Amino acid sequence: MKTVLITGASGGIGKAAARAFHREGYRVILHYNKNEEGAKALAAELENAVLYRADLADRAQVKTLAEAFPETDVLVNNAAVDLFALFDLVSEEQAKELYEVNLFAPLTLSRILVKGMLSRGEGCILNMSSMFGETGGSCEVDYSVTKAALIGLTKALAKEVGPAGVRVNCVCPGVIQTPMNDRLTVEEAEDLMTSIPLDRFGTPEEVAEALVFLASSKASYITGAVLDVNGGI
Repeated sequence: MKTVLITGASGGIGKAAARAFHREGYRVILHYNKNEEGAKALAAELENAVLYRADLADRAQVKTLAEAFPETDVLVNNAAVDLFALFDLVSEEQAKELYEVNLFAPLTLSRILVKGMLSRGEGCILNMSSMFGETGGSCEVDYSVTKAALIGLTKALAKEVGPAGVRVNCVCPGVIQTPMNDRLTVEEAEDLMTSIPLDRFGTPEEVAEALVFLASSKASYITGAVLDVNGGI
């Protein structure tokens, strides 16, 4: 049985990803931080799932998380902090938490867990970016920077570890129906939807299916790729 470690597994996309990988027969490691109730409910739903709490803004806890599961076959760097604010008004504390969770945690987890993948001659790292990682987002500058960096991580690391049989890919969701987008007013949501060719927001399940595909043997010749799941926006 293969093992998948999903960060931010108690959130919208993370929860859908956990269920999707579980259906494919994976042993699922559910990382969470604050949403203990949601994480425990999900763990009770998924047989053989393992719960692990860690604050990804704390590098020591990130390292401990990675070292606890050296057998990880698939790493899904999903956890993220959103920050909607004018660039010049973002505090150092806000910026530090965002960069630690969105960028440095994926870097640390990947750096540690890729060692086991290299020794086994197989493995998969999946980074969760965003459409803003490709286009940039006004009032989400720091968030966009971290998501763009994950695309760079994907492309560079894929070249380095590919010869050893390890694949690295990236998913860029568009507007997905998750709590992260609850700040949108009805008017803002309707206006945003007019720019989406498929004329609707995406679902966490649609993003999860992309992750499962990229981790599967069906994607065995895909690495360094950036897959848009955005309805054509």
